[in-house]
Amino acid sequence: MFRNIPPVTKNLLIVNILFYVVSLFFAQTGTDLTHVLGAHYIGSIYFEPYQVITHMFMHDLSGIMHILFNMLLLFMFGSHLERIWGEKKYFIFYIACGLGAFILYNSIGAWQIMELKSQLTNLGYDMQTLNQKIMTGNFNKIEVSTALKQSTVQQYINMSGSVMAGASGAIFGLLAGFALLFPNTELQLIFPPIPVKAKYLIGGYMVFEIYNSIYNQGDSIAHLAHVGGAIVGAIFIFFWKKDRKTFY
Repeated sequence: MFRNIPPVTKNLLIVNILFYVVSLFFAQTGTDLTHVLGAHYIGSIYFEPYQVITHMFMHDLSGIMHILFNMLLLFMFGSHLERIWGEKKYFIFYIACGLGAFILYNSIGAWQIMELKSQLTNLGYDMQTLNQKIMTGNFNKIEVSTALKQSTVQQYINMSGSVMAGASGAIFGLLAGFALLFPNTELQLIFPPIPVKAKYLIGGYMVFEIYNSIYNQGDSIAHLAHVGGAIVGAIFIFFWKKDRKTFY
């Protein structure tokens, strides 16, 4: 079965699994690669440009279900789309969806960090000194003499340390692309074991993620990233379908 997976999808599977295994190894030595290679908000003291790409290959180390579910969807839907589009077009689509997830994830968070920096400056903090203390872990040396200062500093620390990791944004782009191209294809559920058309199953999943991105922002899942990947995937399909001669 592995030999029959198209080359780009196969290599994406291999890279994701390698990143996961290496991250597990480094975690045993006390190095958190998710923090280093995952995507922080633009404006965060931990943000680095390479995270725009590397975050797509990092996954939660607290359990195997995150990477297992993503890789299963990549195998199922990515393989099918790659066979239709070819390697180049499929790779462009996948990376673009991942970038779209990053952009939407940052759209609100980066602005919030900028606002917090402005508030801290108005409260009398020197941001360079504050950032140095945060990065070295000297939280107890940060002057937080008032409740307002304490709350604002903690919000800034939390926002700066927030990280997005995983292939989910790109995977949601694949799901959106498949649902728009093959809306009436029946997908077999496991529990319960019934067939459901792609437009209903994937469409319902998208609506669920949009709802969570608005009303369920307290969990550890980057729902906005999922929505961003799906939006970019839908935009690509909209333009590519206009020219049937070059689409397939």
